[in-house]
Amino acid sequence: MTSDRPAARVLCVDDAGHVLLLRWRDPVSGLVFWEPPGGGVDPGETPLEAARRELTEETGLPGDAVLDRWVPVPRDYMWLGVHYVKTEPFYLARFAERPRVAPAALTTEETGNLLGFAWFSRAELAALTEHVEPPELLDVLERLTGA
Repeated sequence: MTSDRPAARVLCVDDAGHVLLLRWRDPVSGLVFWEPPGGGVDPGETPLEAARRELTEETGLPGDAVLDRWVPVPRDYMWLGVHYVKTEPFYLARFAERPRVAPAALTTEETGNLLGFAWFSRAELAALTEHVEPPELLDVLERLTGA
C-alpha cells in the first residue's frame, strides 16, 4: 500500500546547535531509526499548525516555538507496512537552552514504538550508525539554519 498523506516535521535546534531526534521502532519491519518530531496533517489544518501540534504531542515542547520557516524535503519511507512517497515541509524551532522532553499525547500507534529521544551535535549526527530519516538530514538542517 502507498500513501501520500500530507505531513510536517520540526527540526528543534538549541543554542549550541544540537538537534532533537526521536528514536522509533517500526513494529511491522522492526527497523529502528531516528527522525525529527512530526506527523500527519489533519483535515482543516495547515502544515504549520500540524507541525506545532505534533511537536507538542510527541515531545511536550511548546508548539509556538515552531517558526514559519520551512524547506521542502522529498520523502520515501515505510511505516507500519505503508509506503510513503511525498514532499514534507520541515520547519525550524529554536530553543535558547535544551528543553526537557516529555511526550504529551502519543497516538496508539506511537505508544510502545517511541524508544526515546536525544539531542545530537552535527558531528554526532554524522557518526550515527542507526538509520536516520530522512537520510539527508544534515543537508536539511543546513538549508533551514544557514549553518
